Amino acid sequence: MPLRIATQVHGWLLLLPAAVLLVAFTHYPAMAALWNSLHSTPRGSRPARFVGLDQYAAMAQDPIFLQSLMNNALFVLGTVPLSIALALAMALWVNGRLRGRTALRVAYFTPTVLPMIAVANIWLFFYTPGYGLLDQITGLFGLPAHNWLGDRSTALPALMAVTVWKEAGFFMIFYLAALQSIPPTLREAADLEGAGRWTFFRRVTFPLLMPTTLFVLVNAIINAFRLVDHVIVMTRGGPDNATALLLFYIYEVGFRYWDTGYAAALTAVLLAILVVLAIGQFLYLDRKVHYR
Repeated sequence: MPLRIATQVHGWLLLLPAAVLLVAFTHYPAMAALWNSLHSTPRGSRPARFVGLDQYAAMAQDPIFLQSLMNNALFVLGTVPLSIALALAMALWVNGRLRGRTALRVAYFTPTVLPMIAVANIWLFFYTPGYGLLDQITGLFGLPAHNWLGDRSTALPALMAVTVWKEAGFFMIFYLAALQSIPPTLREAADLEGAGRWTFFRRVTFPLLMPTTLFVLVNAIINAFRLVDHVIVMTRGGPDNATALLLFYIYEVGFRYWDTGYAAALTAVLLAILVVLAIGQFLYLDRKVHYR
C-alpha cells in the first residue's frame, strides 16, 4: 500500500471512534426526532401514523409553547450578556498582579464544578420565604418577606440569577486563558505610545478576545436553551408557566404526558432555533474576529 494511502487510512481510523459516537448520539437522534415529528404518537396497539406538518401547525395554537418560547427568549437576553460581561470582568481582575489572585480564581470557578442539582437546592434555601438568606438580608432593611419563586414577576429573574452565578466562572476560564496568550510586548508598545488602560482594552485587548467571545457566546446561548435541571428542582415551570423554558416543556410533553410525536416536533423547533442562532452569530461576528 502506498505511503500516502496508508497515511489517509490511518487518519480516518483515528477519527472513526469519534465519528461513530457523533453519529450515534447526535446526528441519528436529531434525524429520528425530525422523522418522529411527522408522525403521531403510538398508543398501545395503535401504531404511529404519518400526519405531516400537523404537529407543527398545532404549536401555533399552543399557548404553553408560545409562553415557553417567550420565557426562553427573555432568559437568553437576561443571562447571556450578563454572564459574558461578568466573566470578562472577573478574568481581567484575576489576570492582574494582585495578592490572592489564585484564591480568587478558585472562588470564581467553584460554582462551575458544583452539580446542577446541588446548586438548585442551595439557591432554594436562599429564596425560601421568611427565613431564606435573601429574605434575611432584605429584612435588615425593613423589607417584608417575599416568595421569590412563587411570584410571576420574580420567578424567572430568580432563575436567571442562578444561571449567571453558575456559568460566569466557567466562561471566565476561557477569557483568562485568552488574556494570558496576549503578548506583553503589545502592552509595552501601547505604554510607549501613551495609550491608557481603557484605550488599550478597547483597541487591542478586546479585538484579540473576539475568537474567545464568539466561542463563549455560542455556548452561552446553547446552555440557555438547554437548561432544565434548575427548572425541575426549583419551580417545575411555575407559577402559571412563568418559568417554563422550551426544553422543560419538551420534557413535560415527552415524559409526563407521553406525547412523543409532539415532543419530537418541539425538539425539531429547538434544534432549528439553535442552528439559526449559531449560523447568525458566525456570519455576523466572524467578520469582527481577529485571528493571530
